[in-house]
Amino acid sequence: MKILSMNLKSLLHRNLFIYFSFLIIALAGIFVGRSITNDYADLRIWEFSNLLFMLIGLPFLFLQTKAGLPDFITETVTYRNRVLYPAIGGLVFGLLDVIVWKIILHPQPYTELPPFLQPFPYSIFLYFSGAFEIEVFYRLIPLTIILVIGNWWKKGKYFQTFFWAGAAMTALREPLEQLPDGNAWLISYSLLTGFFMNLMQAVWYKKAGFIASLSLRLGHYVIWHIVLGMYVEIFELGKF
Repeated sequence: MKILSMNLKSLLHRNLFIYFSFLIIALAGIFVGRSITNDYADLRIWEFSNLLFMLIGLPFLFLQTKAGLPDFITETVTYRNRVLYPAIGGLVFGLLDVIVWKIILHPQPYTELPPFLQPFPYSIFLYFSGAFEIEVFYRLIPLTIILVIGNWWKKGKYFQTFFWAGAAMTALREPLEQLPDGNAWLISYSLLTGFFMNLMQAVWYKKAGFIASLSLRLGHYVIWHIVLGMYVEIFELGKF
């Protein structure tokens, strides 16, 4: 029991260390953004209040085991399952978005960075912070609560039912919040890809933990927000 207790404490310390490391990256992004705010008219910058808001996720770091979830870093999950495979899945969704939204719908050059793109390298900080925030409030908090209840209710008899219900509900949230204007096929594309990407994140969250879910979203953001933003800046706006 003593060894088990020490292992749990070690995992919790790792969870806290990683979580605060992510907060430090977000804090660095705030300072980088403020340092270039006069150079860009539509720069999006986190406020310090955003960092305080992220502290809401801290108690849920201590509930991962009770929810039947892997901790952030655990020896039972390989690097490939925690980072590589989810990130590849995110890259695929990012490429699909670039093909639809940029190549098909907006092949003409931009005359300025659109709102969903930000100047590089600041974009790395902003979209990492954004991905972290979404995963805390779309996955870490709601799914952990649902799965803790699922593990407790009738001693986990309906755990899988709780998981799939929670996965479906959390997967619907983002695409419903971000439905675009346009014709039926565009709305359907946005709804379906948004739902399936978020559903995949829930599956990876259960299988490999929070880092896996975050890695999938970061894979998407790398292509859709960061690489596309660099392309627009270099080849369409003639910067660098």
